[in-house]
Amino acid sequence: MFKRWFKVNNLYLIIIIGSIVAVAGTLIGSFIAIFIRNPSNKTLGWLIGFSGGLMLAVVVFDLIPEALSKWSFVYTIICCIMGILTVAFIDKKTEEKKINKHAKIAFITAIGLMMHNFPEGIIMGCGFATGGMLGIKMSIIIALHDIPEGLAVAAPLMASKTKVLKIIIYTFLTAVPTIFGNFIGLYIGNISQSALGISLSFASGIMLYVVCGEMIPESNKLWEGITTTFGILLGIIVGLAIITLL
Repeated sequence: MFKRWFKVNNLYLIIIIGSIVAVAGTLIGSFIAIFIRNPSNKTLGWLIGFSGGLMLAVVVFDLIPEALSKWSFVYTIICCIMGILTVAFIDKKTEEKKINKHAKIAFITAIGLMMHNFPEGIIMGCGFATGGMLGIKMSIIIALHDIPEGLAVAAPLMASKTKVLKIIIYTFLTAVPTIFGNFIGLYIGNISQSALGISLSFASGIMLYVVCGEMIPESNKLWEGITTTFGILLGIIVGLAIITLL
């Protein structure tokens, strides 16, 4: 009885540590953006463009292929389109309320990332359920993947002159679904392929809209020079490198 109690509680401890590691990735990304104090329009254009390129790489080279591996091509496209239409509706409503442009980009980005982080947490939890080291390894990988996500949320907030503490809180909240998914993954032991397919493809649609409809156009408005273009392209290359190496 005591051994069983120790094993269960030890597993919870490992999961908590894994969750902290995963959340740290998002916060590191936000700190990178915060570190650049009083950025010029040229720097902001590059930073938002770079973040957009990173997100585009994650969607095209990671999320969509992962969704396709879980279920059919047709369902992936349908859910991706549903994600696009959903965020387009939200975008329209925020325009009517005249919300700050940069804050709106950060808000919509956060929605997509939260939907993406939840199934990531489930995968991590299942890794812990099958073996502690596997879960730790997956949490570290997810943490590295989440650095660009924190950057993508924090960069527009920096442009909107949001206070540093609020930026940290907002980026932390985008990582919270990872923790919830982590504990759920522990209990279910395995993952419904359809549920993962829905989450991944829906999140992909949201992110595609944000990158193509908001982040890249906004980065070019802030600075129309070649610096912004290089930022976008570098983001795509770095994103591809992270995905390939991990």
